[in-house]
Amino acid sequence: MSRRGGIMSESLKAEIAKELGVSNIVENEGWGSVSSRDCGNIVKKAIEMAERNLSNR
Repeated sequence: MSRRGGIMSESLKAEIAKELGVSNIVENEGWGSVSSRDCGNIVKKAIEMAERNLSNR
């Protein structure tokens, strides 16, 4: 079963990847070349951002 769309937008993923220093891998080789550790860090960062946004409401 394949996903038709992710929860995070491509622009958010790219922004976080840049912030974590893996954007060059994404640009040169694609998301498939990003390590699972780095992907986990991207998800962790996105969750932190979402929690901050919810607490600011």
